[in-house]
Amino acid sequence: MNLFAELGHTGVVKKDQRVTAGAAGVPQSAETDASTRQRVAISILEHGPSTAAELAERLGLTPAAIRRHLDVLLAAGHLDAREQRVYGARGRGRPAKVFVLTDAGRSVFYTAYDDLAIEALEFLATSAGPDAVTRFAEARMAESEERYRERMANAAPDTTSAQALSVALSEDGYVASTLPSAIGEQLCQHHCPVAHVAARFPQICEVETAAFSRLLGVHVQRLATIAHGDGICTTHVPNVRRTTTDMTTSERP
Repeated sequence: MNLFAELGHTGVVKKDQRVTAGAAGVPQSAETDASTRQRVAISILEHGPSTAAELAERLGLTPAAIRRHLDVLLAAGHLDAREQRVYGARGRGRPAKVFVLTDAGRSVFYTAYDDLAIEALEFLATSAGPDAVTRFAEARMAESEERYRERMANAAPDTTSAQALSVALSEDGYVASTLPSAIGEQLCQHHCPVAHVAARFPQICEVETAAFSRLLGVHVQRLATIAHGDGICTTHVPNVRRTTTDMTTSERP
């Protein structure tokens, strides 16, 4: 579980919002279109970018039904359709489309649990001082950082450090990806489970950015954050030039 996930209780919120089949004696077939579309959005929030086939399998819906609900969510601006990233050899045919939540789609999941988290941290800052929030953030981030480091160490040899970190972040619900830039890479997080809390306490973003620098071995720079109104959390990861002292004897001129 990620930084402040316990305070945010995002998993609890998702389950509370879901209308389960059979509740109050209502059969699956009687489930409303609205609640089904909510289940689709929740599934994407929990699992990240998803194809129509993956959503249909997870939710027990027919391909035709899932496409109908996806069309409605796309028209409402809650989802965006993108070409699926393919790593390694690409098979025949066009890559499948994946569906991701937009800012409007993410805003549906703002709940009173965020208010509770903010109140708890405000109490901590008042009773123990502003530095206490930073220390708490660092302690919580340390657990995630260790997991990310292990995940990155086991990444494929042709995977960049930023790509490996994006996979680890996605496993924690951040729906992360990377983009090449002229002088490095951009690490993008399309969802932030604690965005509303981080908007009140920027220490959360600062601690996370510092952890990224340690994990990637370079000084990274935050260019944008969801917490401050941007659509995506974007972190610039510069290329690292190897010096002569970094090279082995055989590599030196």
